[in-house]
Amino acid sequence: MSEFDLRGIGMTSQRTRDRLVARLREQGIEHPGVLDAMASTPRHIFIDEALSHRAYEDTALPIGHGQTISQPLVVALMTATLLNEVRGRVLELGTGSGYQTAILSALCQRVFSIERVEPLMQRARLRFDAMGLPNVVARVGDGYRGWPEQAPFSGILVTAAPRSLPDTLLEQLEVGGRMIVPVGDGGMQELKVIDRTEDGYVETVVEYVRFVPMLKGVRTS
Repeated sequence: MSEFDLRGIGMTSQRTRDRLVARLREQGIEHPGVLDAMASTPRHIFIDEALSHRAYEDTALPIGHGQTISQPLVVALMTATLLNEVRGRVLELGTGSGYQTAILSALCQRVFSIERVEPLMQRARLRFDAMGLPNVVARVGDGYRGWPEQAPFSGILVTAAPRSLPDTLLEQLEVGGRMIVPVGDGGMQELKVIDRTEDGYVETVVEYVRFVPMLKGVRTS
C-alpha cells in the first residue's frame, strides 16, 4: 500500500472532516460546493505523517522547502471567492502540497497547476494519482509566466504573494474571468479579487492574509 493509498481512510477521518466543515460554516463560509469538497478531501494525506494529527486544525502547516499548506479557512475563502460563478478552466499558481488543487478539481472542469519547486510537484502528482484526479494538469514552472499555451482562463488562483500584480497573469484572464491573489511585501498581504470586464479590470480587497512570497524561476531541489 503506497503512502497516499486512500483505502485506509475510515469513518474517524470523515467525522474529523465534518467537524472542520462545521467550523468553516461558523466562520462564514456558505458556498455548498466548497464545503462539500472540503468534507470529502482528506487533508492529512497532503502533509507529512509526523504532522498528520494536526491535519484538521485551522492552521497553516509546513510542507518542506520553506513552503506551507494554507489553513483550511483561507483555502475555503479563496475558493468560494473565486467560484462566485461556475469556472471552467482554472489556473492555480503554487501547487504546493496539492490540497488546494484537489479542492479546485472537485469544482472546476479543468485545473492547470504550476509549482516552481520540483520535489513538491513530484509528491503532489503522487497524491493526484492516488486520488484519481483526471482533470488536473500540473507542471513545474515559473508562476510569473503563467501558462500562456493554455490561456485564457476563466479563473486564476495564486497561493503565494507577489509584490505587485503581474501583468502576464492579468493578460491570461479571459473577459468575465476572476483572479484571486494575495499581494504585498512581507507581513500581512491584501487578498485581492481582480475581475476582468470588457472595459478593463476591477480590483477589490476582501481580506488580509499571510502567504509566502511569490518567487521567480524554478528550484530542482
